[in-house]
Amino acid sequence: MSPSAVRAITEAAHATEPIPLAEVNARSALLARFDRSYLVPAPVFLRMAGRLTDPRRPGGPFRALTIDGRRTFRYHSVYYDTPRLRSFHDHRQGRRLRFKIRERLYQDTGERQFEIKLKGSRGDTVKHRRPLTGTTTPLDTPCRTFLTETLHHAYGIDAPTALHPSLSTDYLRATFVADGERITCDAGLTCNDLHTHRTAHCDTTLVLVETKTTGHLTEADRLLHTYGIRPAVFTKYCSSFTWLRPGLPGNRWRRAAHRAFGTGGGRDVRSPSSGAGIVRHGALRT
Repeated sequence: MSPSAVRAITEAAHATEPIPLAEVNARSALLARFDRSYLVPAPVFLRMAGRLTDPRRPGGPFRALTIDGRRTFRYHSVYYDTPRLRSFHDHRQGRRLRFKIRERLYQDTGERQFEIKLKGSRGDTVKHRRPLTGTTTPLDTPCRTFLTETLHHAYGIDAPTALHPSLSTDYLRATFVADGERITCDAGLTCNDLHTHRTAHCDTTLVLVETKTTGHLTEADRLLHTYGIRPAVFTKYCSSFTWLRPGLPGNRWRRAAHRAFGTGGGRDVRSPSSGAGIVRHGALRT
């Protein structure tokens, strides 16, 4: 039987109307947005999703992103950082000029994207990206140039010269969309430290819900608050490293990381032959 979080997002995605990717990008692209993360028990998630996707909802129900008949999508991402984990520590210290670099692969569509996530002047998240084709990787000249230009234009800083694959993540995602709002719902999260070869598995009863909007609290935020669920200090990159490398000073993420990974399989040691830095091709655009 499938884990309850996977069942929950699959059930919710198939219980509402579909929305195609082109319409998502037209109505709710949100490349600059405010994000809030929640670790939501599967039964609570289903209650929230039922309210948001109710056909009687004023303004119409949230609809599920659908591509070629699919309503849940497999994601594989590889994050890049310096040998001393500059990106992790910049986020830990709350530096204003901070960024994350990753390759995102949409396993069900075959699409790859090189993405740079920046912190905007209002505290929002601003995403820059370019497609990856053929055998191009984030370490190749076109992506290096794109990174240099993006950081110089946004922050007036130089790009790091030494980058390597640091962490990979895999999960299943369903995305729900209304005008100006988007909710991503992830289940089955697995994170791999590409240096130590340790693996963390998220609790299979939890759905990682992220609300994304250009403004203030969304309807989903308010619903979760009424159910007693508060935002979690959780990011896939920083929380995973906090759990997988206990010696790192990641206290701000430790509580949420323990909740997410503490009962999800611990810190498994993988064989070095598993191939740190190997990238699997495939994945979406949220």
